[in-house]
Amino acid sequence: MKHTDYFSNFLKNTVNLGQFNLDVLSDRADAIYAALKADPELGPRIVRKIPQGSWQQETIISPQNGKPFDADFLLQMKEEPDWAEDVQEYINVVYKVIHHHSIYGKMPHNRKCRCVYVEYANNQMHVDIVPYVVLGDGRQVIINRDDEQFETTNPSGFTKWMKDKDKIANRNLRRVIRLLKFLRDHKNSFTGTKSILITTLLGERVSEWKKISDPGYYSDLPTALLHMVSDLDQWLQQNWIKPSIADPSNPSVTFDHRWSQETYSYFRDRIHAHAAQIHDAYHESDEVKSIKMWQGLFGDKFQAPEVSSSSTKFGDAGAAGGVIGGNDPTGTSSSGRAGRAG
Repeated sequence: MKHTDYFSNFLKNTVNLGQFNLDVLSDRADAIYAALKADPELGPRIVRKIPQGSWQQETIISPQNGKPFDADFLLQMKEEPDWAEDVQEYINVVYKVIHHHSIYGKMPHNRKCRCVYVEYANNQMHVDIVPYVVLGDGRQVIINRDDEQFETTNPSGFTKWMKDKDKIANRNLRRVIRLLKFLRDHKNSFTGTKSILITTLLGERVSEWKKISDPGYYSDLPTALLHMVSDLDQWLQQNWIKPSIADPSNPSVTFDHRWSQETYSYFRDRIHAHAAQIHDAYHESDEVKSIKMWQGLFGDKFQAPEVSSSSTKFGDAGAAGGVIGGNDPTGTSSSGRAGRAG
């Protein structure tokens, strides 16, 4: 059975990052950007700030207890010809401003391969600042500090691709991605698989032609979950060896470096197990048994929404229907949402 009201409640109260934290994340990213822009040396080099990944794609989820939620934004900078032979300077100059800032310099911060990060109190959250440059030849790049070279990217193209796929899936792709990220992060399934791989692999399974023979293929969240994970499982079972995963926004770039054969094989096995669990829970006709099966997959927090006394008194069908998060009947309002790439 579908239990769409359970799914709505589960997303709203367990999976989704709450609006308060989304607002905090946005405010802090804006504050960091303002500090960078105000610097007399770095400021003139900055073009704009671009949210990316889960933040922009609306696939961000609530973190495990004790772990931070995070987001990254691209810091578009002007091309500096003098740094052509020392591209890590794009990261170094951002780090220098953060390191010497009166506020951020006192907070945990450092450089990573492609970004500078700032960590907030008690490891509650962190923000990654990713320098990004559009070169004179039109190529869009980020900086790989470890290899001291540019990496081609197309963040806006990837986000557009993902949102186009989400539209085909009746806005259920982003919700299925959140559910799989929940299984990875909160249920310790397929640990080590980056979010961008989950997004790409699921998105590639979504197709308009599947709705021709079955108009309801993505009609609601549990149905979309059933079909997307089943389609992904079938594709994975045909590939014993780790396949090359191209960036759908730039086929000349791959995400192959994001995982190993061992990580891929583990992901393949876990998706195969989850596909069977989802199939059995969805097709179980006994309501109580079906709920137990879904809870076996997602945990005890997969529950029906609470029905208020007023709803019960006046027979409010909307209480069970779960109109959650504004006008979003599946419990994930698009207003104010966004996310990070993993």
